[in-house]
Amino acid sequence: VDVDEKASKTGAAKVFGANTPTVSCHFRSYIYHLRVYVYQARNLCAMDKDSFSDPYAHVSFLHVSKTTEVIRATLNPTWDQTLIFEDIEIYGDPQTIVHNPPDVVLELYDSDQVGKDEPMGRCTCPPVVKLNPSMDITPKLLWFPITRKGRSAGEALLAAELLLKDKVLKTLIDNKHFANDGDLPLVPPRRGERLYMVPQGIRPVVQLTAIEVLTWGLRNMKTYQLATVSSPSLIVECGGEIVQTAVIKNFKKNPNFPGSVLLLKVLLPKEEMYTPPIVLKVIDHRPFGRKPVVGQCTIDCLDEFRCDPYRINNEVSAAQGDVVIDIEERPIVKSEVEAVDWWSKFFASVGEQEKCRPYLKKGYDTLQVFNCELEEVEEFQGLTDFCSTFKLQRGKNEDEEEDPSVVGEFKGSFKIYPLPDDPGVPAPPRQFRELPESGPQECLVRIYIVRGIDLQPKDTNGMCDPYIKITLGRKTLDDRDNYRPNTLNPEFGRMFELSCFLPQDKDLKIAVYDYDLLSRDEKVGETVIDLENRLLSRFRSCCGLPQTYCANTVIHPHLGPDRERLALHVLRTLGLVPEHVETRTLCSSHQPNLSQGQIQMWVDIFPKSLGLPGPPCDITPRKAKKYFLRAIIWNTTDVTLDETSITGENMSDIYVKGWMPGMEEDKQKTDVHYRSLDGDGNFNWRFIFGFDYLPAEQLCVISKKEHFWNLDKTEFRTPPKLTIQIWDNDKFSLDDYLGSVELDLLTLIPPAKTPEKCSLKMLPGMGGSASSKKPPPNSLFSQKSVRGWWPCAIEMCLKISQGKVEMTLEIVEEKEMEERPAGKGRDEPNMNPKLDPPNRPDTSFFWFTNPCKTMKFIVWRRFKWIFIGVIILLLVLLFLGILFYSLPNYISMKIVKPFS
Repeated sequence: VDVDEKASKTGAAKVFGANTPTVSCHFRSYIYHLRVYVYQARNLCAMDKDSFSDPYAHVSFLHVSKTTEVIRATLNPTWDQTLIFEDIEIYGDPQTIVHNPPDVVLELYDSDQVGKDEPMGRCTCPPVVKLNPSMDITPKLLWFPITRKGRSAGEALLAAELLLKDKVLKTLIDNKHFANDGDLPLVPPRRGERLYMVPQGIRPVVQLTAIEVLTWGLRNMKTYQLATVSSPSLIVECGGEIVQTAVIKNFKKNPNFPGSVLLLKVLLPKEEMYTPPIVLKVIDHRPFGRKPVVGQCTIDCLDEFRCDPYRINNEVSAAQGDVVIDIEERPIVKSEVEAVDWWSKFFASVGEQEKCRPYLKKGYDTLQVFNCELEEVEEFQGLTDFCSTFKLQRGKNEDEEEDPSVVGEFKGSFKIYPLPDDPGVPAPPRQFRELPESGPQECLVRIYIVRGIDLQPKDTNGMCDPYIKITLGRKTLDDRDNYRPNTLNPEFGRMFELSCFLPQDKDLKIAVYDYDLLSRDEKVGETVIDLENRLLSRFRSCCGLPQTYCANTVIHPHLGPDRERLALHVLRTLGLVPEHVETRTLCSSHQPNLSQGQIQMWVDIFPKSLGLPGPPCDITPRKAKKYFLRAIIWNTTDVTLDETSITGENMSDIYVKGWMPGMEEDKQKTDVHYRSLDGDGNFNWRFIFGFDYLPAEQLCVISKKEHFWNLDKTEFRTPPKLTIQIWDNDKFSLDDYLGSVELDLLTLIPPAKTPEKCSLKMLPGMGGSASSKKPPPNSLFSQKSVRGWWPCAIEMCLKISQGKVEMTLEIVEEKEMEERPAGKGRDEPNMNPKLDPPNRPDTSFFWFTNPCKTMKFIVWRRFKWIFIGVIILLLVLLFLGILFYSLPNYISMKIVKPFS
């Protein structure tokens, strides 16, 4: 910068009383040479209705710009083009430009023959600045994100370098730092008269590579221009190479391709980041030679398909050598079989021990419960080991849409491996050799829906009334009649059986709906299972392998022939899918990424060509059995006397009340034993409580409406218990509670044989001395009947004894109830056993009807010591009277001695 200061007498301006100097600035500019290497782009937006675009790149740098050639009908163009910008004048210090160069701007456009070209997005790339060609800096192709209206619109692979070529600067500064015209890099190779390719050293290093394409078939193709896709074929493109399948003649009857394997030989970059994508195009062959593209797919990541062609697949191989299996028979009695069911096996597998106690004690087999979809289990490789599913898209990206619509699926896979450079070396063996039959086959499908977990509430009460709806092909099964009321964790226990043709009916849709009486049922969520993948997978996910061979679904006394058990052992060494239950997430069609709950289930698939399968597994929910508890109240003793009679005596009007917790509406009570003066009560009264009981879970099932306006009952489960209370009856006030005892029928407190041996030490937590041994509790369901005395207590600071009650407790099944009937209280049929009226004194008119009882409890109890004293005194007086009466006669006789 040069500054000249001159003073002029005539033209000088005066500011603040002084002459203002004249300032002039001279900026030095330098000439640069720019090369932009535009190699390719991927995942661009579809701008045309045929699902593709005709992209070209407009590259600008400061005030200059150039464009690449147009690549027709692609979303993954490869330009392989070098754009050269000569003699670009840039002002500023070169050292500053090195650290902060201007960006190269790349704008993508869709070329339209009619109308204006449409923008597809833009990206920026900082160039590598070289002040001397001897500088060891080579630009590297990198992926730069393309954005359009603030959204991702693909990626571009490019690089740029900026070279200084100023001659004047060379004479002013050290010769070693700056270049001249003769020092520019060589001109890149040409592909045309004015098209330059990306030069070696910058372009990716390629290798001859084989791409084997398993073109299995197409699925779920939607209509195109109001016509169904009837005769499609597939075009596979990669790295400029193209291969096409044969035409599917009748897509409706068989959607698989006639020839399943294609081969491409492509020069692919060795570095994965430069690998071009595989492009799939589905073409429908229509009348008059029309071949519209009805769907396309771009596969970006090819690394997962790379393989070693010489590696032998040892993942599934039989065990070698001798196998020793213990085939000892395990006798199983009938009572054990009745005590367990499939649900016992399931609950034992998920660790819910309280619902499967008998099963766990026996040590029976369990099954595998996966906490995710079977496709998400790592060792099963997503069940896509044979072929994967690729979504086909079609249509133009609108401004408000992120992705074009999915119009179908391609079933297939790829194997990518390098080929030898020497043509004399034999090619590696082909990878897709042993393929299954590609024709349609009829299958029997069994869908087992076990239970739902944490379903999304759909009712105002925060609950749901779920039921299952299944769709397979054109068949739909609606299980609306078997909805589960008022629950978010229903136990469905339903099995659905359908016939279908695979692969046409491959998508199994399982939906959970909420039952509504007055409005339309609302979908809770849905999950979709690809049955074809399960049938074709080498992991044999169509039917799980149990731990042991058994002819029955749960348990059988004979564990099967030795040959079958040996075969099962060999199969289990192959890593196949075991007997299992999978947990699938229910998704909403409006919010696909938001879970609406889960269902636990499994699916069995049986090709009918292999014969009829065995009977289905019975997973019907456990049904409670009807039981009756007969409780006979015989007597009470030592009951607290809670009242005072008009004569001042302590007394109680005793009666006994009983019920089973959870069924309080069925409370029962005895008649009243009036005016008990000693705490004794006589009743001979029978309680009968009917209840529904699950032996496998050892719980009572109670169904009741939570509110009177509810349409359905809600199911509760509670342990089987009996509550017995002793009360004092009052005619003009509330009855007085005296004491109670709660008996667990599963761990019943053994009763005392006599009232003297009955004490609070019998109750849990009232241990007594360490040397005393309590008899172990027993289940009334196994004892069937027991009689004795139990203590009743009241909770204050400590438990206080309030009396003892003598009872007979008996568990009776419904069938036995019909065979041995009995009435409540002493009603007819009064039998089993017959209850006689108690020998209870009539105390209504106490003095007249029972004078002896009155003397005993009124006079004798109060004045017994006076009576005893008076009697003793009378006896003494009588003795003295007799003594005094006979003493004179005795003395006179002694004196006279008449017999001497």
